[in-house]
Amino acid sequence: MLRRTKILATLGPATDKEGVLEGLFMAGVDVVRLNFSHGTAQDHIDRANAVREMSKKTGRRVGILADLQGPKIRIERFKEDKVWLDNDQAFALDINLEKDQGDNTQVAISYEPLPKEVVKGSRLLLDDGRVVLDVVNVEENLRINCTVIVGGYLSNKKGINLLGGGLSAEALTDKDKEDIKTIAKIGCDYVAVSFPRCGADLDEARRLLEAEGCHAGIVSKVERAEAIVPEVMDEIILASDAVMVARGDLGVEIGDANLPAVQKQLIKRSRELNRVAITATQMMESMIDNPIPTRAEVFDVANAVYDGTDAIMLSAETASGNHPIKAVEAMHRICIEAEKQAVVRESDHRINEQFKRDDEAIAMSAMYMANHTKIKGIVALTESGSTPLWMSRISSGISIYAFSSQEKTLGKVTLYRGVFPMYFKLGENQDHVEVNRNIVQELRKWKAAKDGDKFIITKGDLNGVEGGTNALKVVIVGQGLTP
Repeated sequence: MLRRTKILATLGPATDKEGVLEGLFMAGVDVVRLNFSHGTAQDHIDRANAVREMSKKTGRRVGILADLQGPKIRIERFKEDKVWLDNDQAFALDINLEKDQGDNTQVAISYEPLPKEVVKGSRLLLDDGRVVLDVVNVEENLRINCTVIVGGYLSNKKGINLLGGGLSAEALTDKDKEDIKTIAKIGCDYVAVSFPRCGADLDEARRLLEAEGCHAGIVSKVERAEAIVPEVMDEIILASDAVMVARGDLGVEIGDANLPAVQKQLIKRSRELNRVAITATQMMESMIDNPIPTRAEVFDVANAVYDGTDAIMLSAETASGNHPIKAVEAMHRICIEAEKQAVVRESDHRINEQFKRDDEAIAMSAMYMANHTKIKGIVALTESGSTPLWMSRISSGISIYAFSSQEKTLGKVTLYRGVFPMYFKLGENQDHVEVNRNIVQELRKWKAAKDGDKFIITKGDLNGVEGGTNALKVVIVGQGLTP
């Protein structure tokens, strides 16, 4: 049984070790993440090159997603690297303090607008909410005096969030804009934008990438409270190719108890708007140190599959953990079992809507037929990847094979749930019958088809034009193929 939910694994020092990247490929990773919050440009270039070499070696097309750091608002540094804060004590965040002179009474901050964006009673959450401060007052828009509500250890460069959101930091920093140049050189398939406030932030990222000659898909990381307001949510989703439910900072801003409902809402709405959904953050965090996941983590991964997510993401579990290969293997097993449940294969996606495009109608027709007859799989000849994307929005147990000669398209479909990329180039002057035969030969080559299997093939007029899918053909492997 092919796994339909895609696994996205972050690369880092742990995956640089000999044999680990190959082990991730064998375990079934579909897309790798380059985290631009850490490492140098050359680190990311080297890792991308290694992935492409491994793809050639194994014959598996694995996508590459670059994740921009974004405007992470942080405290500066302490004299002793970390301090202990008691409940109810006074503690201050100060713009004028030297960056390495923090102690257990105060610490420097570099985000200058922060004192202007908080008021008495504002609640600040540090280190993903592990330390909580309430604002007492602000002195001359420079120093924020606080009371510690939840104390504990606080160390250098930890992040700051405002409960309920509202900080004005722009989504793309100067560092991000420089990193986009590196990403374009790498030729990544996707670029994730951190902390977008609106669709315009994503449009700017797309413009900057295209100016560098890169047409990567844009992933919006939903991390701000204001991004889940319904009208803003739709604007962000529609400006994106994929949406990441980034549960770390989002959970800090809206409260952890609100995350499950928001996760379901984001995944559902993304699929309704024909966008890809990724679920991320702490999915198997215990596996940083342990060789097996906790039962709670098993349930978390399975529930994301039930919600309809296209992909699930591993962060430190693979980037710096002790068991990166086992983490991917565990995710694979959980997904396989979750996908056997009927709820994962049922769909009413757009069942009462009319379609404005013929190619979209063909895609929906193919899925309806596949779900109501005995079909082994669907082959979509595609230039842009739109047809397999539309198909993958319908829940199903049917494998969809995206046949394309376009490398950028093959890279993008690596994130689509239930879609498997296959390089396929049309020969000159081939007719439809010959193309169908070649498709079946390719399926046999990859052991995806045997005699008697029934497949649906969708294609256009064989002219390589995007948006040209206008035909649906049913073929039976091993039987004569007719026009």
